[in-house]
Amino acid sequence: MNVKITRNAAKVIKKQLELEGNSELKLRVAITHAHGDHAHYGLDLDTPKENDVVVSTDKEIDVILEPGQPLLDGVKIDYLYFPQEGFVITNPSKGNHGDH
Repeated sequence: MNVKITRNAAKVIKKQLELEGNSELKLRVAITHAHGDHAHYGLDLDTPKENDVVVSTDKEIDVILEPGQPLLDGVKIDYLYFPQEGFVITNPSKGNHGDH
C-alpha cells in the first residue's frame, strides 16, 4: 500500500505528533464514507491494531491503514491554506481528485 504526504501536510502532522502524549501515536487514514468508485477520508492519531498495515512515507511519518480497503491504497494527504485552511485527502490513483 502507498501513501503520499505533501510538504505542507507533513509540517502540520509532525507538529501534532510532537505534542506531549502523542509520541507513541501514528497517523491513521480511514474511509468515513464510500460510494461508487470513490471515498471520503478522515485522519486521526492512533496506535496500530492487530490487523492494520503501517506504511512508511518519504516524510518520515508512519501511516496506519486498514487492509482490504483498495480505496486507501494510493491516498494523498495535502494541507491547503486557501481558500479554506485544512487537510484535503484524495486518491488520484483511483480517480478521486477531491470532494464533490
